[in-house]
Amino acid sequence: MTSAARRLRGSLVVAATVVAVDQITKWWAVSALADGPINLFWTLRFNLVYNFGMAFGQGRGLGPLISVIGVAIVAVLLISVGRGSRELNWFGVGLVVGGAIGNIADRLLRDPYWLRGGVVDFIDLQWFPVFNVADIAINVGAAVLILSALTEGRRELRQ
Repeated sequence: MTSAARRLRGSLVVAATVVAVDQITKWWAVSALADGPINLFWTLRFNLVYNFGMAFGQGRGLGPLISVIGVAIVAVLLISVGRGSRELNWFGVGLVVGGAIGNIADRLLRDPYWLRGGVVDFIDLQWFPVFNVADIAINVGAAVLILSALTEGRRELRQ
């Protein structure tokens, strides 16, 4: 198996894991939080919210456009894994792709369906917008990709 195929397979395994954890936690949130929030500690609570917009609830009604852009980004990232040489890229791409697919699945499969559904958010700090596992994966994945680019740039400067 080529290194590009190994990187792609690794990204797909990470993405599938993120999608599974994201959808399981969203299923739990929809069923367990229907009667109201669960306070955990300090300002952290689980609180069920449906986001029909994009980041931080902005752009309400743009679900179809957000989903199409998300699918395009997923495709570009997966293509980049095979072409890239950075060691951390496959992991970061897997996180971002898994998070994007998790949120796109909500838009596709939740009422009112076909890219107009609301994304289930439930992690509520009460001083920050409510988010979910997919959002965490996207942000951590983006940070990993930035770190990968920075470390690769430093390595090239030393040579």
